[in-house]
Amino acid sequence: MNVIVTVQDAVTAFADFMEPTNAELDAIEREMPVILADVDLIDAYITTLDRTPSELDNRRIRRARRRALAARLALLNRSAGASLPGGAA
Repeated sequence: MNVIVTVQDAVTAFADFMEPTNAELDAIEREMPVILADVDLIDAYITTLDRTPSELDNRRIRRARRRALAARLALLNRSAGASLPGGAA
């Protein structure tokens, strides 16, 4: 007869470390505009998957692409400005 040993302690021993740290949550918060802009861009692409894109669809995709690029640029400028000594950007 085999004895079944519980592995709950081994599985839940690291439960406290499974949560994101404050630094990780701050990084997600800083990147949220980029994430949302990418979601809008993907949504614009998804709407045109099953049909030929109209001029309105093309404008929506271009606008979403520009917003995604602008959000990435803003994030890059913020992170570059934060890493420069003396606060110079």
